[in-house]
Formats: sequence, structure tokens, C-alpha cells
Amino acid sequence: MPNNSTKILLLTTLISGIMISVSSNSWFGAWMGLEVNLLSFIPLMLNQNNIYTTESSIKYFIVQAAASSSLLFLVLMKTMTESMTPMPESNYSSIIINTPLLLKSGAAPFHWWFPGVMEGLDWSNCLLLMTAQKMAPLMLISYQVSTQMPFMAIIILASTIVGAIGGMNQTSLRKIMTYSSINHTGWMLAAMTVSENLWIMYFAIYSMLTTTVVTIIKPFNLSFINQVMMTNKKNVTSKILMFLTLLSLGGLPPFLGFLPKWITIQTMINNNMATIATIMVIMSVMTLYYYLRICYSSFMILHDEPSWNTKSHMNNKMTNCSMILSSLSTMGLAACTMMINIL
Repeated sequence: MPNNSTKILLLTTLISGIMISVSSNSWFGAWMGLEVNLLSFIPLMLNQNNIYTTESSIKYFIVQAAASSSLLFLVLMKTMTESMTPMPESNYSSIIINTPLLLKSGAAPFHWWFPGVMEGLDWSNCLLLMTAQKMAPLMLISYQVSTQMPFMAIIILASTIVGAIGGMNQTSLRKIMTYSSINHTGWMLAAMTVSENLWIMYFAIYSMLTTTVVTIIKPFNLSFINQVMMTNKKNVTSKILMFLTLLSLGGLPPFLGFLPKWITIQTMINNNMATIATIMVIMSVMTLYYYLRICYSSFMILHDEPSWNTKSHMNNKMTNCSMILSSLSTMGLAACTMMINIL
């Protein structure tokens, strides 16, 4: 929890904006909640010790303001058109309204702003951008996703493919997590098309795993893959926890991250979407490559310890929290299976 009262206030209004959007029964109320959420997150992004946060906050504000104004304009246009010439619900109206929401959530091919913004933020704000800031747009998309399957199929395939291929040649941990988020956004959109509540479970597990990775990385202040290799040898436990959590985030079967993907694949096959599910599985395997690349060198290559990283972080509260979350990630699938069999 931030010890700064201003940050606590901004976090409260940020969550309030999400709640307003999610619980609103009109598009105008949803738009207002998105604006409250945006204006709360911009000051949280700024950091006087990092000059890159200013650039990131300006980029984020311009993109989100354009998406919000487009959403308001399209909703007003739809309302005026239907009031003058009443007509049945059209797929095209849902598509054009969902486009600015997809831009807000960072789904491909509207992801062009996402890596650049993430690169200039600290890890706490990166976590908010990858999890909390996606909640309201995805919830609004889920309200009308069933009427536009061909359009959503294109977005799902684009997100999973871009998220898998985009992270292959990256050395920045922030950009790797960005493309991972884009890939998982595609999976969440796929879960929306086949079930009303499946994507919420997927989002909750994804948020927990992303939080675990960030809480492990943040105390070491890591930014690039080669810095993972040079971390203190005494913190082997943290490396193993990050290794297991990244495998779970990639959807490897023994871990909790496999559970929502498993259910999504099974439901998609039952809904005659086997072709899309096959492509998504192949792209998910490709994401495992750059997850493994983060930890492979740190375990397999002998290295010298730099003098600037000899401080031990094992007593850090955040590390203890990450150990608990990692244990949930590792044993979660087995626990869920046991509970289902017992009940």
C-alpha cells in the first residue's frame, strides 16, 4: 500500500472509475467511469526520479483520450441514428463501438501504443496497466461480444499471434511482459465468445500470476534479461519462484495457469472453433520460448556477481508475498482438481 496519501486517494478513485464503468446501465455512465479511471492513473504514472514517465504518461493520455472521445461520439451517433430511423440491432454498430474499447485494452492490432508506454513506467504502474486498466474495457466488450464473432475472431487471432511473435526478439523484461499481456488478452476475448463468466476466471488467474512475477522482479529493479543472470547467488529461491511462475503464465499443464486455458480450449472445441483454438495453442507454446529465455541463462551459465547487487532481498515483505503467490500458482491446479473430486 502506498504510504503517500495522494497515491492512496488516486488508487481509490482509479478503482471507483472501474466500478462505475462495470456497474453502469448506460454508455454515458460507462464512459464517465473510464474518464475517472484515466484521470486517476495519469498522476500515478508520473515519477520525478524517472524522466521517461513523462513521455509515457503523455502517450497514454493521448491514446486513451482519443479512444474515449471516439467511444462517446460513436455512442451518440448510434443513439441519434436509431431514434430517427428505428432498425434492428446491427453487427456493425457493435463492431465500431468495441473498436475504441479494444484500443483501450491494448488488443492487437490496436496495441501499437502499449510497448512504448510500458517501457517508461516503473514496475508498480506496469502491473496496474497490465491488470486493473484492462478490467473496465474488457467488461464493456463482454456485454456485446456474442453478436460479432467474425470480427472478434480476427482480433483474437491477431492478439495471440502478435503477442507470441512480438516478444521473441525482445531483451527488455517490460516489453516481454507487454507482449505476454497482449497474448493473454486474445485468450480472454476468446473466453468471452464462448462463455459469459469464463473470461473473469481467466482474468483473475492472469492477474495473480502477473502480480507474482512483478513482486519478484521489482525488489531487484530488473529491466533486461541479462540482469536476471547477474542477480545475487543467495537468491536462488527467488529465481526458482520466478521460473515456476513464468511457466504457469505460459500455460504449462502442472501449474494453475493451465486451468483457464484448458477450460477455454475445451469450450471452444465444443462450439466448433477448433481451428482458432489450434492456432491459439501453437502461439501459446511460442510464448513459452521467451518465458524460458528469461530464466534459462541465470540457471545454466556460471557468472560473476556485480558489486551493486550484493544486497539480500530475502527478508523483503514483497518477496514473502511472492512466495505465497508462487506456491498458489504451483499447487493451484492440483488443489482445484482435489476439490472437484471431493465435492
